[in-house]
Amino acid sequence: MDDVAGEYRVSAEGRFVISKQRAWTLASLLVIVPLGFYSKLYTGPATNWVNNSLSGVLYVIFWCLLIFLLVPNAKPGIIALAVLAVTCILEFAQLWHPPALEWARSRFIGQALLGNYFTWTDFPYYVLGCGIGWLWMRWLQGRGRPDE
Repeated sequence: MDDVAGEYRVSAEGRFVISKQRAWTLASLLVIVPLGFYSKLYTGPATNWVNNSLSGVLYVIFWCLLIFLLVPNAKPGIIALAVLAVTCILEFAQLWHPPALEWARSRFIGQALLGNYFTWTDFPYYVLGCGIGWLWMRWLQGRGRPDE
């Protein structure tokens, strides 16, 4: 039986079965999520760079992989560019400080997802994350092909 990228089904034995691509994408998320949180909590050499720049790369990769998991037949290039666009919009939104956003940013998860201050130097890291995310999704597409 072919293992289609977005396919999930219930087997004859009543077990839930997901495609290889989705399984690999889920495994990838299980790696990238803890790395992303760790990068925000890291204290050691190059703390500022890890907390603020490397974490931006991981953030973009996370969103690429999450969308790829939810919409596995979408084109990786479209996903990566959409994630990059939204991430850039969120970066500019850090210049805006309404009370609701400030409240959300005062929590760890809000700060991790929305950021807390604008800086131009984040943009190259978002582009890098977009490129790595695109490559990762292309690699995952290859994991979804049936064995020959």
